[in-house]
Amino acid sequence: MHKIAIVGAGGIGRAVGLILAENPNFNCQLFLGDVHMDTANDAVEWIHEGLQKTGVASAFAMPYEGINPEMESVMEQCDIVLDCLPGSQAPRIAKICLEYDMHYANLTEYVNETNQVIEIAKKSKKGFVLQTGLAPGFINVLGMKLFNDFTSQYKVDKIDKMSMKVGALTKNARAPHFYGFTWSPVGVATEYLKDCVAVRNGKIVLLPALSERETLLIDGMPYEDNLTSGGAADLPDALAGKVTDLDYKTLRYPGHYQWVQDELKKIPEGPDRIKNFQTMMQEVIPSVEDDIVIVYASVQGKDHKGVLRAMEGSYHIRPTKVGTQILRAIQTTTAAPLAESARMLLEGNMQGPIFQSMLDPISFMNGPFVSAIYGKTASVGEPVNA
Repeated sequence: MHKIAIVGAGGIGRAVGLILAENPNFNCQLFLGDVHMDTANDAVEWIHEGLQKTGVASAFAMPYEGINPEMESVMEQCDIVLDCLPGSQAPRIAKICLEYDMHYANLTEYVNETNQVIEIAKKSKKGFVLQTGLAPGFINVLGMKLFNDFTSQYKVDKIDKMSMKVGALTKNARAPHFYGFTWSPVGVATEYLKDCVAVRNGKIVLLPALSERETLLIDGMPYEDNLTSGGAADLPDALAGKVTDLDYKTLRYPGHYQWVQDELKKIPEGPDRIKNFQTMMQEVIPSVEDDIVIVYASVQGKDHKGVLRAMEGSYHIRPTKVGTQILRAIQTTTAAPLAESARMLLEGNMQGPIFQSMLDPISFMNGPFVSAIYGKTASVGEPVNA
């Protein structure tokens, strides 16, 4: 039996717990921790309700800093920690995993904290999978699959362009903002204002967020995209010398980005700009439960005969029933890759820092947890659209 600690018992933490425990072929005992014991207890009760049985999960209290005796006891028992806390906590939890000789997987797109975790992971004999949610996460594995398929099928070792796009959206959108919050407002404000890592003309560059808006159709539906921070993960480095242009963009309904740019003109520069922008958005944009996640990636280049080719894949994910609980699309699309990474760590022999480019795309995408949400993926050629 795998013993798994999940730190952060909010929407994603409890979702990954339910997804793991609901699979009859994955035998696990869960420990859910949170700085608010009521939250941890509620998550355990929610998981047991979803499974219609008890004893699968237990709650524990975490301190805001360091480690307490209750958390120590859990760490001594567990094989892995799944980190669903804010990204600022990642180095702290990674250090605990190093001390207790445990595997580790996280979701954060924060660059500085990720670099700290990388240095910690280099000292470990266990595997540390980084940035393994939706974006960064699944979208990067999809990008690597398309790159591998393209270069194999068309007998080349380089491509011209890789585009990765994800949108966490509402079913409906109203003027003037054409948006509703389906996940963290601070995450949205952060990705709209922090610089983005991309590849242009074969060189890794930092580009301002929201500086390259475009209109496109995905499965016949119109969207706008724009540069946002964090989603490219390690692919700019992993594909150095193999791609001319690479970027990650966030998808939105038409009209949203113009509204954002107009509103940002009213927010003064300074260290509190992200917080102030978040506060402004929350005053006018509602949070919505019934959501949709759109995932799209494409690669383009010339084959060995000089013919311009492209490969692409798209996914359209709606809320999903797991056990007796209905999980929002943002929960399943984020939690399933984290669960899959946990399985690969526990059943494999990975060691040290593991980046998205290092995960085997077919094994990951056709694993039991990811495929249950995204659908099965073809071994060669375009991925199956869902």
